Amino acid sequence: MQIAERCVASFHYTLTNDAGEVLDSSDGREPLAYLHGAGNIVPGLEKALAGRSAGDAFEVEVAPEEGYGPRVEQLVQVVPRAAFQGVMQLEPGMQFRAQTDNGPLSVVITRIEGDDVTVDGNHPLAGVTLHFAIEVTEVREATAEETQHGHVHGAGGHHH
Repeated sequence: MQIAERCVASFHYTLTNDAGEVLDSSDGREPLAYLHGAGNIVPGLEKALAGRSAGDAFEVEVAPEEGYGPRVEQLVQVVPRAAFQGVMQLEPGMQFRAQTDNGPLSVVITRIEGDDVTVDGNHPLAGVTLHFAIEVTEVREATAEETQHGHVHGAGGHHH
């Protein structure tokens, strides 16, 4: 069976950046399972998986536009420390949920200088070319429930 719409595909992967540094991997874990066509993985990888079958192994490069998007400098802002009411200790790397005019946005503190706190709302991999080494381990038809819900369910059925 080939990977297509309304199929569940499972695969092992290693994700590296341009320098060859491993950013993420399924090594030592279960393969990643996703519902093809539901937007559960980055678009460039989903396109590269289409038509593949169990046992296929390949490498694919995904440009930022087909991955986590380009970096948007407007999502990097300096806000006053007072914006973090009730948080006693602020440190770079801390994550918060900010309310914006466009709805909630996850931000990470990247720098603190006095009362100025720099936050970044970009995905950590925005602007990064993604290099995947893939091994497809299984392809099956999605259940009606998986198709209706738009994601894979665990062994034995519904697990939310």
